[in-house]
Amino acid sequence: MNCSATDASRETEVFTLLVVVGRWPNDELPADATGAELLCYATGCDEAEAVRETVNVLRAAELRPLDVTGYGSLAEREADGEVGEEERGLIERCRRENAVIVAELTPTYGDGSPQ
Repeated sequence: MNCSATDASRETEVFTLLVVVGRWPNDELPADATGAELLCYATGCDEAEAVRETVNVLRAAELRPLDVTGYGSLAEREADGEVGEEERGLIERCRRENAVIVAELTPTYGDGSPQ
């Protein structure tokens, strides 16, 4: 994903997203789950582009995105002191591969809470 000519001054960044998905045929979630929460890292010129790419990738994987919460770019999260070494490694991998990485999938049950 490259930033367009109008975004030439902006570099591709990695954003942290939490995506809530509902059930969909062939989603491979546990049979009794009502959905899942996915912690994702995605590249984009801005957070909106990262969200669009993530939703497209998840739909192609036969998941049903219902809600996306953005937690900011690496720089924004570093300013809050929230990034550990393992997470930093995943973020750097995402940047190198220009990808969407699902780092964690937590099934939800009944009332939508993770177990």
